[in-house]
Amino acid sequence: MKLAVPTDFDILRALSDGKRNTAVNLSHILERDRSYINTRLPVLADYDLVERIGPAQNSGLYAITEKGRVVLSQRDQYRTDDVDFDALVATQLETASD
Repeated sequence: MKLAVPTDFDILRALSDGKRNTAVNLSHILERDRSYINTRLPVLADYDLVERIGPAQNSGLYAITEKGRVVLSQRDQYRTDDVDFDALVATQLETASD
């Protein structure tokens, strides 16, 4: 997976409190451009790090997934030369599900 550092980790951190949020709110919280946040959320959803939720399919609400929590917890290992980050995340998820 290819993440935008630090923005993607900042988005995951902002959602890690367990609350749902929209791109507009996240852009205010993170003091980042809303259109940029709007481009990053679908990428994070494609990686299964966040999911769209809400009463309507187009509600624009996002929440962090279990995989997103694992990625956030392993942030220090991202871009470490001797670490296969995707494999590390997969192992952590398998361990958590046992």
